[in-house]
Amino acid sequence: MNAFDILKKLCDAQGISVNKLEEEIGLGKNTLYSWKKNTPKGSNLIRVADYFNVSTDYLLGRTDKQRYYDLTEKDELSIQRELKKIIDGEDVDSAFAAFDGRILDELDEEDRELLIASWENTLRLTKKMAKQKFTPKKYRE
Repeated sequence: MNAFDILKKLCDAQGISVNKLEEEIGLGKNTLYSWKKNTPKGSNLIRVADYFNVSTDYLLGRTDKQRYYDLTEKDELSIQRELKKIIDGEDVDSAFAAFDGRILDELDEEDRELLIASWENTLRLTKKMAKQKFTPKKYRE
């Protein structure tokens, strides 16, 4: 997938045309269409990346992560391990340490699933926020 294909996919997701994007970010007509055959200029690449809040590496097809703080497969596995510890009552260092695992067994199935989903979302959000806060600037783009 080349830079134009990725750009087109982002435009489609936002519900705008490539021509409309060119107008909004102050580029000349058909500037972005030249990405089909040519490597994008750095300044134009940065404008588009800023508009869509994605990394330039993503636009160039060098990574599947749209943003530096997006969670990786390794992060997801870590979240699942942590969630299992919480559910099993093994995580004594967590904010959930006061939780008594037996209470989970007393909940009906729907409430149990909602509580676990809430914990999972909390862990995911916390990891994403930590990546945003603690990733050194030299690794952000």
